Order: sequence, then C-alpha cells, then structure tokens
Amino acid sequence: MIGNDITHAALLLKAGEVVAIPTETVYGLAANAFNGNAVAAIYRIKNRPQFNPLIIHTNSSEKLKGWGLEIPDKMRKLMTHFSPGPVTYLIPASKQIPDIVTAGTGAVAVRIPGHQATLQLLSMLDFPLAAPSANPSGYISPTRATHVEEQLGGSIPYILDGGECKIGIESTIISFLHERPEILRHGGLSKEKIEHVIGTVIDQCILNKHANASINPLAPGMLAKHYSPKKLLLIGNIQHLLQDKNKQRVAVISFKDVFDDVPVENQFCLSVSGNLDEAAQHLFAAMRQADRLDVDCIVTEFFPDKELGRAINDRLMRAAAKE
Repeated sequence: MIGNDITHAALLLKAGEVVAIPTETVYGLAANAFNGNAVAAIYRIKNRPQFNPLIIHTNSSEKLKGWGLEIPDKMRKLMTHFSPGPVTYLIPASKQIPDIVTAGTGAVAVRIPGHQATLQLLSMLDFPLAAPSANPSGYISPTRATHVEEQLGGSIPYILDGGECKIGIESTIISFLHERPEILRHGGLSKEKIEHVIGTVIDQCILNKHANASINPLAPGMLAKHYSPKKLLLIGNIQHLLQDKNKQRVAVISFKDVFDDVPVENQFCLSVSGNLDEAAQHLFAAMRQADRLDVDCIVTEFFPDKELGRAINDRLMRAAAKE
C-alpha cells in the first residue's frame, strides 16, 4: 500500500514491521535497527546476503552520541555542511549496534537523510532505521514509490510516498576508521565538495578495485555486481556499440546525445544540457524503463569522470559486471 501517512509508518516501524521510506537518494527498505527480527526481515525480503552490512538512518547527531557512537572531528565538519544530505559515514560501532546490522565488521554506516518526510518520521522514533535500497538485492535501485510497489509491494505493509528522489543515486560513503578519511563509494555528494571542507581524502574506489569486489564488504554498495538490469548492459562508445547491432532491438541510455537510427521510444537521454546532477537523478528510472522494453540489450556510455559522473560510472560498471 502506498500512502503519505507518516504517523502510520511510524506505528508500523515501532511494531517491528518493515516499511519503504523515501530519501533524497533512493527509496529505502526500513526497519528498527535495534530489533534483530525486523532487520532479519529486511534481508529476507530483499534476498540480501547477510555479509552485506546496512546503513542506519537517524535525524540528529545527538541521537548517534546517545547510542554510544563517537563522531570524529572531520566527520563533524562534514555533518555541519552536508547532513542532512547524501553522505554516509563509516565509524566504529558501539555495543548498542547489533551485529546483524554491521555484518560483524565492527563498523557501522550512519547517515541523516535529506528528505523532509523521512526526517519527520525519524523524529518520531527513539531508534535508528536500518534501510538499504527498497529493491530485490542486486537489481536497479528505486527512485519512486511505484518502483518499490512493482517489486516488493506484496512483501511489506506500507510504502511512504515522498515523490521522486531528487538525487537519484545512493549516498557517498566515507570511512573514518583510519587516520585519513577514505571514500569507499562514490555517490550523491562529490569528492570535490568533501575535500573542500576537510582536505584531501583517499579514494579507495580508485586505489583498491579488489576491495570494491570484496565478498566481505565493510560498507553497502561495494559488491562487484550490483544495480543490475535483467537485460545485458554494455558500456562504451555508443556509436561503436551500435555498429553490429539490430538498432530496432537496442535500448540506449546516453548522457546528452540522441541517435537517429535508434527508435525514439528506445532512447533515454539523461540530460540534454549535459548536467551531471540531472543525469544522476534520472539514471535508475531510465535503466528500469529500458529493462522493460522488448530489446536484446541496453547500451550506454561512460560519463565525465568528475563530480556525480564518478558515481554514475560506478553504478554502470557494477550493473554491467558479470556474475
């Protein structure tokens, strides 16, 4: 059931139910992070491997301190500038955080989402919400309530509708487990903005490709294959990729170009003006629409390797990865 009743969503969560919630990044599948049975239901509904940890969501840094979590100075600086917002912080877990949330890593990912309805919901709760994306594990993340209903509507009692997600890709994850902060996942907050506030950070997405493919990840979104459509996804120069294809049987997801020899209904131009923020917002919805078409494959391209373009490229590479 889709609705706008925040109080109803809060009552369900307090009762140990799993509820889909909107954020500025993607829709999340939320449950009481302190209730092991409720968290286990998230894993079951998503068919998510339990070695893949979850992010906990709250509405204030004061609550984090109340749950025994320590906030490093550089993290506090980022929170002042960007939280609520599309950034997740990985810090040492406290004894109050269940192992089922951290996957036994000893670290917990926390964030304050930048969506007014969910912030209001979180203000009504005395516990954090564990909330991965509200989709079957490994599939394209949902950016509208209807996306959640299409795939998980029969498995959960309520979907809180907050409209289309404004960012459209998951949060950036930055680790404070070591002396120098490390970006573990590119997302809705760019590296440039982070470094403007706290100085140079280590980009583990570039330095350690093997860590990103780990079967025992420290944080969500680090599995090699993720965000994947059911149809074959190919990345490269779109014109070259189209050369040996039946162009009537191909879907195209481009940054800002349109291709004359591909049916218009099979094309998804993410930003005619070349705006990376706009492209990121529309990426997952375009992937879902393309995946529903009667085509043989989806072709796309690498985006400019800067700002949110890094996060888009990350999602596309994981979506195209083989098992």
